[in-house]
Amino acid sequence: MTRWALKLEYDGTRYVGWQRQITGASVQSVLEDAIAKLEGRHTPVTCAGRTDSGVHATAQVAHADLARDMPAEKLLAALNYHLKPHPVCILAAAPVADSFSARFSAIGRAYRFKILNRPARAALLAHRVWHLPRPLDIEAMQEAANHLLGRHDFTSFRASSCQASSPLRTLDRLHITRAGELVEIHAEARSFLHHQVRNMVGTLRLVGEGRWQPDDMARALAAKNRSAAGPTAPPDGLYLIRVSYPDDPFK
Repeated sequence: MTRWALKLEYDGTRYVGWQRQITGASVQSVLEDAIAKLEGRHTPVTCAGRTDSGVHATAQVAHADLARDMPAEKLLAALNYHLKPHPVCILAAAPVADSFSARFSAIGRAYRFKILNRPARAALLAHRVWHLPRPLDIEAMQEAANHLLGRHDFTSFRASSCQASSPLRTLDRLHITRAGELVEIHAEARSFLHHQVRNMVGTLRLVGEGRWQPDDMARALAAKNRSAAGPTAPPDGLYLIRVSYPDDPFK
C-alpha cells in the first residue's frame, strides 16, 4: 500500500462542493469513483480544503492510499483517463510517507477571487467570476483590506455554520490588483474559517463601491458579529490556488 499525494484542478460549477453528499455530484465522489475503477475497490480520499459548491481549484491537494504499484506518470494518466468527461484533472502525483496528510500537514493555503468589473455581464467567464457592474476603487479596498491583516478574531467574517473550534486566524496576505476589467483579490493564511474569504470579499465590495469607508472594515472586525460585516460573495469567482507544506511533495 502506497500513500499518494495528488494535485488537482477542477471547475466547481456543477458540483455540490468537494465533499461527498447524499445527493448531487461532488469532486470527492468523482475522484473516488475514478480510483475505484483503477483499484477495483472504494478508496477514501482526503483533501487539503473542502471547497464549497461552485468554488474552483487550480491546485487542490488530496491524498489516498493505493494498492496498485505503478510509476507516478502512469498513475497520473490512468486517473485522468477515468476522470473523463468530468472537469476534474490530476496535475501531479507523488508517493509520500504514511504520515503525510493533505489536510493536517498543510502549513498554508492561498485563494484568489476574481471579479469582472464592467457594465456588461460575463459570457466567456460565466460561473468563473463575480460580475460587478459599478466601478470599484481598489485603492480604497486595499486600505480596508489592510485592517484584516494579522491575527484576529474573525467572527464577523465567519459563516454561522462554521464548525471551527476557534474564530482566531492569522491572515498573512490580502492583496487586491486590477488588470483592465478584471479585479483579483489574493488571500493567504495557514487556514481559513468557513466562508471567510467570500465574506471578506463581499465586505470589500461595499468599500470599493463607496458605500463603506476603509475604516469601517476595522469596526466590522472589532464587532465580532457576523451581522456587522457585508454579505457573502458568490462562489463563482473563488479559486483555491495553492496549498503549502514543509516539504513540497511535488517539487
